[in-house]
Amino acid sequence: MGEVRFCEVGWATPAIYGFGHLLANWSSSPEPDLSARTPTVFLDPKSREPVYLQIATSLMGEIQRGRLHPGDPLPGYRTLGESLGVSRNTVMAAYRELQAEGWVVSTQGVGSVVAPDPPTRLPGKANPSADAAMGFDLAAGSHEEAPKGAPGLLKVASGLPDPRLMPGAELARAYRRAMVLNRQHNLELEDSQGHPMLRQSLARMLSESRGIAASPDNILVTRGSQMALFLAGQALMTPGDAVAVEALGHPGVWEAFASAGARCLPVPVDEEGMRVGALTQLAESERLRAVFVTPLRQYPTLVPLSTERRIRLLAMAQEHRFAIIENDQDSEFLFGGRPRPPLAAEDRAGVVIHVGTLSKIFSPNLRLGYVHGPAPLIARMRALRQALDRQGDMVLERAFAELLDDGAIHRHLNRMQQTYRLRRDALCLALGKALGDRLSFQVPDGGLALWAHVAEGVDVDRWAARALEQGVAFQPGRRFAFDGSAVQALRLGFSNYPESDLEEVAVRMRDSIVEAR
Repeated sequence: MGEVRFCEVGWATPAIYGFGHLLANWSSSPEPDLSARTPTVFLDPKSREPVYLQIATSLMGEIQRGRLHPGDPLPGYRTLGESLGVSRNTVMAAYRELQAEGWVVSTQGVGSVVAPDPPTRLPGKANPSADAAMGFDLAAGSHEEAPKGAPGLLKVASGLPDPRLMPGAELARAYRRAMVLNRQHNLELEDSQGHPMLRQSLARMLSESRGIAASPDNILVTRGSQMALFLAGQALMTPGDAVAVEALGHPGVWEAFASAGARCLPVPVDEEGMRVGALTQLAESERLRAVFVTPLRQYPTLVPLSTERRIRLLAMAQEHRFAIIENDQDSEFLFGGRPRPPLAAEDRAGVVIHVGTLSKIFSPNLRLGYVHGPAPLIARMRALRQALDRQGDMVLERAFAELLDDGAIHRHLNRMQQTYRLRRDALCLALGKALGDRLSFQVPDGGLALWAHVAEGVDVDRWAARALEQGVAFQPGRRFAFDGSAVQALRLGFSNYPESDLEEVAVRMRDSIVEAR
């Protein structure tokens, strides 16, 4: 037997272990001729990949490269474990992974050998890319992916929850339990309307915290509120239909309705929200199919729809038989005063479609939204959703139902109220010190962002461009204007960065405004 040699490498650097000669030590079979190939196992202590997967991946690579051939034996669990300084169980787990993926065949009393026909590609390794040229044309349009910021960019363009504050342990436990339960009891569960348990939990939440007489049958769970708006547009609108939208709003909403062929007609917004008087005039000249509004906290200006206008809007919808699509994007976060009820809580004629999101609670990467509306609408949206997305993530939806029912989400919201209030105050104070009367704003009583008016003489668009060069991304008012005109205002989020970063945001904005004036 040849001498067995291992690299003596400390845990601060990846360990590389040769085991070619070990292949003869673990079996009574004749020693294979491995002189032309010396298999190796790589272990990197800095890797986040479990050790057993590192072992399995190294062996896959040896097989894939042809350094281990079909029928070649692998060393025994204890032999390889002692050589690598890991437990026998770790090696067993690696071999089980190799067997499950078809790389090796294990037989009791014989051991593990390379499979006769192992896979040809390694996990996570992409095939060489083919010619990137496209041999067909795209439809005309201006849809472009938003540019990605450079490292170190402070993105305060919109109010987003801080994913670093997400209760990951609680969510992980709920997800594991949901996965086990779904595997045991719901193997055949496919429901494009959403997991029944989550719809029941949402119905309770809407009833208790929003005052909506909600039923699980009147709720559709979606992958974020954007999908909800898209499906609502498809269910309600046909090409040429008119839908009234706020003249300052979210372009994604307008795109969702335009995808159904609808004509979006802007209605002005002032300090009381959508100008319902202007909407009345519009309804006299147009047959409106729907009106989109953000009544609790207008997006982006943050002003609530006044009580008088709420009453008039509901009466108009009943008289003209159009739907009111209300978007409730962040009303969970309230720092003062009493919560305002959504329009759906005051709807007695079945004219309101209530759209909400759970993504604003934990992280925008957890795509969960919902729609509450009349049963025929929900049935239509459910059928449309099947052509787009057969169903959502049943495991995640069940996990969220558990978090809603056991109070974990409400406890998290209570903690975030305190955190986000401190961040709001820190940004407002820092902006006041750094920019003085160049910005004027009301400290928001809730939500995750603020809307600030910019002094005359400052070019907001050039300021935003210069600020981006300084490492801060905010949204100038023009981004929210339906007609694309300049708006002497801007929007800043405060929720996704700690106070020290928000103070840096104000400093960078001050430095860039000097150059932009």
